[in-house]
Amino acid sequence: MVILNKIYTKTGDDGTTGLGNGERRKKYDRRVAAYGSVDETNAAIGIARLSTAKDHPKLDNLLQAIQNDLFDLGADLATPEGDKPPDYEPLRIIETQVQRLETDIDTLNSKLEPLRTFVLPGGTPAAAHLHLARTIARRAERLMVELAENKAEKINLQALIYINRLSDFLFVAARYVNNYGSTDILWVPGKNR
Repeated sequence: MVILNKIYTKTGDDGTTGLGNGERRKKYDRRVAAYGSVDETNAAIGIARLSTAKDHPKLDNLLQAIQNDLFDLGADLATPEGDKPPDYEPLRIIETQVQRLETDIDTLNSKLEPLRTFVLPGGTPAAAHLHLARTIARRAERLMVELAENKAEKINLQALIYINRLSDFLFVAARYVNNYGSTDILWVPGKNR
């Protein structure tokens, strides 16, 4: 149970932050950067939902579930796997969360026009915001993969898979809100030469 009755604690004034296991890390630490980018992805999805809530309620429900998952992912990353586990059961992304994303991707994608070239981010406001969220999710993924390459760090494999699928979901969702891909702005190679 999380209880937030005081927002500032002053414990980070020295440039460190606490992980879920009580360990202190510098605020520029790769792990902190990774879960910070997950949080940024969540905020970008929140902005996209300003448009999807009214115009695409089914998609909006999927995005709300993803926002909840992103807090799970942040908690997962903030509690490193290790030889000395914390005194509580850490929250981890699990396979069923990944499977739900895959099912949702397939459902949305089944309604889209086939893609024959790359899509420029844009179209409707919702699509533009979903594309921005996608690029932030890709940054989070890069940071997580880099962190996982460090033998001293451990990352939950399902967390890595989830963030990879999330950027795929956001791409498909952006096309979905662009009238099922019919109003996507397509890349024309060499158009302005």
